[in-house]
Amino acid sequence: MSSSWNSVGLEVLYQVLGWVAFFAWSFSFYPQVVLNYKRKSVVGLNFDFLVLNLTKHSSYLIYNAALFFSPFIQKQYHEKYGDNEMIPVAANDVAFSLHAVALTAFTVFQVFIYERGIQKVSKVCISISAIVWIAALVCLIIAWPKSDWLWLIDVFNSIQVCMTAIKYIPQAIMNFKRKSTIGWSVGNILLDLTGGVLSFGQMGVQSIDQHTLVNFYGNIGKTLLSLETVFFDVLFIIQHYVLYPVKKDENGKAIISERVAPLIRPSDKPEEDSV
Repeated sequence: MSSSWNSVGLEVLYQVLGWVAFFAWSFSFYPQVVLNYKRKSVVGLNFDFLVLNLTKHSSYLIYNAALFFSPFIQKQYHEKYGDNEMIPVAANDVAFSLHAVALTAFTVFQVFIYERGIQKVSKVCISISAIVWIAALVCLIIAWPKSDWLWLIDVFNSIQVCMTAIKYIPQAIMNFKRKSTIGWSVGNILLDLTGGVLSFGQMGVQSIDQHTLVNFYGNIGKTLLSLETVFFDVLFIIQHYVLYPVKKDENGKAIISERVAPLIRPSDKPEEDSV
């Protein structure tokens, strides 16, 4: 027998937190897209971050959609964790993942149509992405004969956790080397942080209602995703507001420092806005 909510109030709070987190995380993609459009430039946005982010969200979509929609995988989950445990993936998780893949892919498209200076995807990033997808293919071949689909989607969940842990590093390093966050939207970070905190709170509400911590380690990917998101977002906030605050002229335009200029072709220095 599958589990159900003990408290209607906590169930409502769970849904509210989940959907608010969904909207915060979903809207977090738009400030960067808008900033790129206004500047007609992606200079300052790290391309390794984009590639790793696309890999991360694609893996997370596979995990969320499979566990949410497949009765067979849900049965395997209950066999592993118990019939009384709730499936730790909600409709908002699937909606977020689908939207995230689409918006990340669109941001990658912007890289091809806007000024990108001398920036390019690193060989390290290409190698990591290739290894990840080859490993995923090998795991699919291993899981297929025994229909061990829960194990397979756990692999994709682990992939998204690893990608979340490393995807922000190239951008953080770029900001540090440039001593600037110009081109990297702080609006993205603030909304991302909001989503991470609310998502963790959503899991906490479910845990309180069910009197168990299974949903935290039963969906370790979502747990670590929230924690990793909060950690890196706080780091970016410190970089943007404390370490490298944007200097503006009398017209409100950001002043491009000499440390930022090397990423830009001499023939084209885009006007800067902050979104």
